Amino acid sequence: MAYNEIQQAAFVPNPEVDHFTRPLQTLAFPAAWREPIIKLYAHGRSEAARAKIKSVPIRRLNSLMRAVAPDLITVDGSTTFDETKPWLYADAPYPQAVLDSMIHAWLRDMQPSNEAYPLFRETVRALSTRALTWQIENVDLRAQEISPGGTALPHDRLYRLVPEILADRIAQLEPYEHGGEQLRFHRVAVDARANGAELMSWPPLEHPTKGQNGAKIAYYSAVIRVALRTVPFSPTPRVHISTGVRRWVSGRVYFPGQNGVSTYLLTNEPLVPDGARPHRFAVASLVWDRKSRKTVWRQGGPEGLLNQVSALDNLPSPDVFAKEPDAWIHGRDGVTAAVAFHGRMKWHAVGTGLMPSERRRVTEWAAQALTPEFIWAPPLHRSEIKQNPARTLEKNVPISKDATNAERAQAQLDNAAVSSRNAEKRRALAAATNDNLVSAVLLHQTSTMRQHVLDAVELSLGLAEHRRATGPELWSWEAPELSVRLHVRLLGALGAPLGNGDKPPRRGQEFDAAIRQRRDQAATTVTDLGDRLAERPPLVLVELEGPDRFQQPRTDPKFAIRLGCADAGTVTQFLRPPSTEPDDEDDAGFRAAAAWGDGMRQLGMRFVPQHTLGEAIPDELNQLAFWLVKRRVDGPTQNAQFTPVAVLIRPGQNCIMGRTASMSEWVPYPDLLKSLTGQIRPDTLKTDYEQTAATAAFVKNTLYQMKSKPTLVVTHAQNTRTRWPWLQNGGLVTDRIQIGAANTQRVATYGKQLRIMRIAAGDRDETAQWWAPKPGGSGGISKGLWQLHPFDDQHRVFYSTTDKASTHTLAVDTTKLTPRINTAGKPDIKPGKNAWNPDLLEFAIAGLQPGDHAEAWAMFLHQQRFSEDYRDGLALPLILHLAELTTHYALPHGDELDDHVVGEVDDSDESNDIGDATTDESD
Repeated sequence: MAYNEIQQAAFVPNPEVDHFTRPLQTLAFPAAWREPIIKLYAHGRSEAARAKIKSVPIRRLNSLMRAVAPDLITVDGSTTFDETKPWLYADAPYPQAVLDSMIHAWLRDMQPSNEAYPLFRETVRALSTRALTWQIENVDLRAQEISPGGTALPHDRLYRLVPEILADRIAQLEPYEHGGEQLRFHRVAVDARANGAELMSWPPLEHPTKGQNGAKIAYYSAVIRVALRTVPFSPTPRVHISTGVRRWVSGRVYFPGQNGVSTYLLTNEPLVPDGARPHRFAVASLVWDRKSRKTVWRQGGPEGLLNQVSALDNLPSPDVFAKEPDAWIHGRDGVTAAVAFHGRMKWHAVGTGLMPSERRRVTEWAAQALTPEFIWAPPLHRSEIKQNPARTLEKNVPISKDATNAERAQAQLDNAAVSSRNAEKRRALAAATNDNLVSAVLLHQTSTMRQHVLDAVELSLGLAEHRRATGPELWSWEAPELSVRLHVRLLGALGAPLGNGDKPPRRGQEFDAAIRQRRDQAATTVTDLGDRLAERPPLVLVELEGPDRFQQPRTDPKFAIRLGCADAGTVTQFLRPPSTEPDDEDDAGFRAAAAWGDGMRQLGMRFVPQHTLGEAIPDELNQLAFWLVKRRVDGPTQNAQFTPVAVLIRPGQNCIMGRTASMSEWVPYPDLLKSLTGQIRPDTLKTDYEQTAATAAFVKNTLYQMKSKPTLVVTHAQNTRTRWPWLQNGGLVTDRIQIGAANTQRVATYGKQLRIMRIAAGDRDETAQWWAPKPGGSGGISKGLWQLHPFDDQHRVFYSTTDKASTHTLAVDTTKLTPRINTAGKPDIKPGKNAWNPDLLEFAIAGLQPGDHAEAWAMFLHQQRFSEDYRDGLALPLILHLAELTTHYALPHGDELDDHVVGEVDDSDESNDIGDATTDESD
């Protein structure tokens, strides 16, 4: 359904309230502590490393406090040693003796060796913990500056303090109630890096299920997050409220890779002697220790921080807890505890996310606590420009539910003709892109997926009447303008877990050897097949289980297979076998069709959306996207990655092009993908400074090549701004650009036909959740380009949404937390269904040329999300979508996770478990 406005779950300062302050107890590191602590931290490091130390990481101390003193608010991830910049905030001073013990444990943790013990003692003597004095401060919660571009710049600490204070007020509300059920929300300690606050419903909700071993209960909680955010070019900050679910582990805990799992704890008594009784859920990390072959609390070993502050005896025994965590979920021995489920674990009976109507109700309930200081952000209104791009393919004729048999039969005949004409157009494009021949290899495990792929080939290209060979190893089709050959083989041992079968390969040389062996096997398999066929199929489709099936760390062979296929000169597309889970929908046919379509797109077959904006957009416009392929991987393999990539859509060119800094010219997109496999970051790109300089040089060089051509540059805020700081909200200035250390310059300096747009997505609540308001307090979903009303031609920020994905048929009124009354008049609740809500993309139009119309350029980018060779709208505009997909090839073959707690809100790429189900291009 089309709606004319949408509402964000966002709030702005109330102009009728002239101040917002709160008295808080604050604690800062004394300046006199700087020298002795840095001396301790630098001990044993090289002279070059010591020279670079400006501050001391405090993450482990923050994590300790999150576990044993959850009511303390930490606002920084590194020490500042400045009495004017507090590090801790609280409503009341925390017991000094406990604080002393935590700081001493942190200092010892810096240098745990026996050799360093005298230096540790010397440091403790040099520090007077009595200098740690709590000071009361009346904190101005609206303190901010304004950037040169007109963007609000709240003081750094407010990104932690404002959400914390508002979350406290939400927790004090009367319970949320709907459908005769109530939910009470409790505060949760969050990491300082999260820049937000969190609440969670407790006791947990229960979802009874039936399995092969009898009835079970799946547990879950509602989650509310509060975040302070800004919008480019706006002097008004915003508060975002996001809602979702957190699912809890039942039965034995599975540890994904080398990561810990988040354990939420609520205790009747303090975890540390003489500590304050906590009022929030604490969060500790449970990990699998490879050396002892036991489950342990992170920082809980003999020399660990938890042990040094005498907290371990008050925590559940980790080995016992990991075997039956749900035994503590309703309280045991004075401790209530639960382990957060993560998507890399096995299947969970409760689905992800909330649908719009329930999301709206929970948000409106929480919004009561924000008054009077904050009011709802104004609604966004639909752009009046035509929304849809011009069509190359025809749309099917809709069939009414009330159609007669004759009408239905005629519509089916008409749609068959439409499908045939569309297939002919795809054939023509495939022929132009691939020199009249498409050749591919299918390495399959099941006959079901083999048949689904064959069906997808015939249906997508209209080849049913052109089949010439029918297996078992070759299926071929000969149409007048296009030949298609699919060579089918069993995947066999290539799909087995890495290692010797008994245990996973160890990090380092053993893991590298396992990768090399499988890589060589894949390359040999594909190369030998090509030799026997006397042709080189450029695409290999691989039926392989997802990462949840490879439970042991470092055993997933996917990337090794991709490396080997790239060595053989092919791109790869993976598809999962049919699901064996009883509650999963049978979507194998859809996934096979998506995999075939994605494989063809990797070969360069793309329908680039054609805009409907006439002269508002220049003819012969180039679309250029920058993307940073980056990954930090801790551990002995040191397989880090940093590769700036550019992707180009040229007008009139059948093939998408791409390049990296090491390439002297643009290459076809498939060649770009193959070139990225297995790259390891060079030593010259280790530091932030080196990576920022390399990014600037790459961007400058690429823009120089496009200087004389009409070009739209599209960037992604969350991906790129850490190495291109100008892309931060506070860095943007309209119609100016800054690259590297250079001063801000006019956009025209880099080309008089250059335009620049920056996209921000909903990661880490950067853009707000949303819904289309419906009568009766429910919420809908609507595709469109949105802006503030009244419309202003000088306005530079727009928002883009898609419709609900075709694979998600759940009604927008479906509930997961409390029952609703369905159309039959009966209570209804569906915890087992995945909810899905389209992301709200923010388009910041950073650079235009004189005479340009900002809304038209925003609509151009919005239309680029609707490519006709995709079933649904894309998560990003096509050019940026293609750039993002390079990541699948460029990841190094080390563990693909950073060494942090799974399920946490973090700067890393790890997802957490409270959001919506997503629909991505299959991989």
